[in-house]
Amino acid sequence: MKIAKSVLAASIGAATAFSGATGAQSQQPPAKNIVLVHGAFADGTSWAKIIPILEKRGFHVVAVQNPLTSLSDDANATRRIVVMQDGSVILVGHSWGGAVITEVGDNPKVVGLVYVAAWMPDIGTSANQTGEPFPPTPVLREIKVDAQHFASLSEEGVINDFADGLPMAERRLVLAVQGQTYGPMFDEKLTHVAWKSKPSWNVVSMNDRTLSPAMEEDASKRSGGVAVKLPTCHVAMLQAPEKVADVITQAANGAAKAATASASR
Repeated sequence: MKIAKSVLAASIGAATAFSGATGAQSQQPPAKNIVLVHGAFADGTSWAKIIPILEKRGFHVVAVQNPLTSLSDDANATRRIVVMQDGSVILVGHSWGGAVITEVGDNPKVVGLVYVAAWMPDIGTSANQTGEPFPPTPVLREIKVDAQHFASLSEEGVINDFADGLPMAERRLVLAVQGQTYGPMFDEKLTHVAWKSKPSWNVVSMNDRTLSPAMEEDASKRSGGVAVKLPTCHVAMLQAPEKVADVITQAANGAAKAATASASR
């Protein structure tokens, strides 16, 4: 699905205008709950810059702390958070978190999906299989795996490939909090594919050295979602938090409109 530039610009403009609203009490957003799902080699602090922006716009925001031990473990951690929300939910996934929200997003409370430099596997495929058609990225050389099959990124991998667009002090913070990640989970195949039934938005990080930007673009085309290209590294939400928050806000508005249109048919 191709989105006309004028339509996309108008949508983002509306989202930006919405960002100026500080009176959360006087205007509730259409989908008020935002659930943020971090990726591999990371934790919930990935969203530290996004959370206050979205809360200022009137959203209720929760960041999942994934155990990063299997697809099912991460999916269940996310499901528990979704069930706890009062009302509709926008699910946002970064990197590996894209696989998680794809698996979990069939929950009736979920009205929209946002993929931030993320995998978007199809049913019966894994994250690794999704990336196979695309050239390998530089970060792959910096993944270290221990005897228990847990993977981590080297210092060079975080500094030069994973968080390379951030100030050095922030890169070192990302390095310090990276989560232990169970390597075999990237080969686990999905049993649900939410993007086939829920509207989706994709932040494509054009300077990504962890996941292929071409893969991120392809994911948006396959899903028929809205693609927003940003000149960011893999952790786009830390490098350009306002712009990523605008896409999430756009999703909250767009998903609510889609639900209203569907209900009126």
